[in-house]
Amino acid sequence: MRNVAICSYATSKFTKDSNLSVFDLACQPCIDILRENKILKSEIDAVLFSSCSPEQYGSNIICEMLGIRPRISHRIESLCNSGTNSIVSAYAYISSGLCDSALIVGAEKAKSPGSVLSWDVSRGLFTFPVFWAAIFAKAHMRKYGTTEEQMATVSVKNRTNALRNPNALFSKEEETITLNDVMQSRRIADPIKLLDCSCVCDGSSAILLLSEDKAKEVAVENPIWIKGIGQQISGASFNQASSDLTTIKASKIAAREAYTMSKTSPDHIDLVELHDAFTILQIVALEDLGFVQKGMGGKFVDRNEMVVVNPRGGILGCGHPIATTGLAQVAEMSAQLSEKAGLRQVKGCRTGLVHNLAAAGTSATVIILSN
Repeated sequence: MRNVAICSYATSKFTKDSNLSVFDLACQPCIDILRENKILKSEIDAVLFSSCSPEQYGSNIICEMLGIRPRISHRIESLCNSGTNSIVSAYAYISSGLCDSALIVGAEKAKSPGSVLSWDVSRGLFTFPVFWAAIFAKAHMRKYGTTEEQMATVSVKNRTNALRNPNALFSKEEETITLNDVMQSRRIADPIKLLDCSCVCDGSSAILLLSEDKAKEVAVENPIWIKGIGQQISGASFNQASSDLTTIKASKIAAREAYTMSKTSPDHIDLVELHDAFTILQIVALEDLGFVQKGMGGKFVDRNEMVVVNPRGGILGCGHPIATTGLAQVAEMSAQLSEKAGLRQVKGCRTGLVHNLAAAGTSATVIILSN
């Protein structure tokens, strides 16, 4: 297998309503990448489009809008896990030798059909993701004593981090929240409150992957290497999510595979981008990925962190353009490892982990990157 590098990345400003089509949104970060790199449009072998939008033939439309004629072009959709799925597919194309380069772009509108899981009859009338988040939260609270205040702390920290990220949905000082703000916010599905929830929004992000030889050919400075990948699917419906509602089994399996492939462990990770669509998910992820002992995730958020978590603001602070999120997480990790993250730069980070989920954790992807 050939080594694969992230050689460029770009993310749009996340907004509640951009007034742009999903294709116009998708082109924004791609144009930035093409302008800033020596690679020619004619040298791009594959274009992959990550989106839950209902529009058909989207990847080919984006190619035509950008003036790219790749050998491979298609869309990948896996709800919130679409972005990292697209990166894994592009990695496979390049590592196998089928391609030397791949441009992956995710774009989503706030009114995405991926926001409501109406197809899952096991959910009954409770089709919104907040209902399964409430179930996970109640189970974790009963078994381990996790508190609503600990969950609220996750939201406060991530929203505070987002203030240093100009692309975040909540990047303005007046959007700062306190613990009391979270605790007093409207209850959506007990114990989950409004400010325990991420906000679906418009946004796009793109990544350029190159083979090692291609990266040398176009003189890429400081490429970021994909060292480990893990993925696991447990099903689609909520009744397949996990036999233990205090954990997400797919995350644990995906993490184990990624650690094995990269020959690392949680002790080697300096920085993590965790899937925090709801505050309870960050607490559970810290445990499932091996950063704290089971049941200690809630207590971890009250202490000084042994590993830096969600410096861009996470999904809670940045917003959640569903199929864009995984790509935006990888773009952030690449910026951090390249020491180009601006005011939110984490000093001395060499190895990072990206964790992406979908549909009550019925699918999970973990990607480990290194500079």
